[in-house]
Amino acid sequence: MKKAIVILTVLLAFVSCKQSNSGTGADNMVLYECPMHCEGDRLYEEEGSCPVCKMDLERVKPDKTEKLSQAVIPEMSIFNLSSTWTDQNGKAIKFKDLQGDVLVMVMIYTSCKAACPRLVADMRNIEARLSEEAKNHIKMIFVSIDPETDTPARLKSFAKENFMDDAPWMFLRSTEENTREFAAVVAVSYKEISPIDFSHSNIISVFSHNGEMLFQQEGLGVNSDNTVNHINKAVGTLKKEL
Repeated sequence: MKKAIVILTVLLAFVSCKQSNSGTGADNMVLYECPMHCEGDRLYEEEGSCPVCKMDLERVKPDKTEKLSQAVIPEMSIFNLSSTWTDQNGKAIKFKDLQGDVLVMVMIYTSCKAACPRLVADMRNIEARLSEEAKNHIKMIFVSIDPETDTPARLKSFAKENFMDDAPWMFLRSTEENTREFAAVVAVSYKEISPIDFSHSNIISVFSHNGEMLFQQEGLGVNSDNTVNHINKAVGTLKKEL
């Protein structure tokens, strides 16, 4: 109950910012797809070639893109947060740029030797239980609670070390203020206990394609059946809207 109150309070504080954020992210979304649909309905954010058949990706027809970008963002959506983040490739993004995918998010720091490796394993186990079709509509995201150490270069290196340097994996960092803000939204508490160590909550959160929190898994090595079920259900809902 306390967790729900924290999430509700933080998100409501950003509802008033919703209108001023309307000109960013998905409003200008340009997506690409494989002409042979080798990976089903998977959409790509950048031009290039299909990783399967190597054919050039084609720009998605405007009606499909507009359907995603014009979807109403609920008041309780994390897409109402205006903070800017940097991914492992140095690309600046806002949460609203992630609209259109189901999000599975967890907060870690890469120098952690205790709980975080187990959270990484939990995320990997969840991903392994999802179908290839479902993975086309999902982003599995690690948010750093140690932005000073976890530079984009460090996150990139960590991703490669853990064989997570490709979709659906994503690593994000931002300012200390933005990190604290997001932690409050997902009810994660953390505290620096030494220059290289933090104590922190162990929570994996599932968000809908419109940024609404659907489910939270708390603990290490816990049964992830409910998490996987909520992800698959969210993907099913998304596909009906495409």
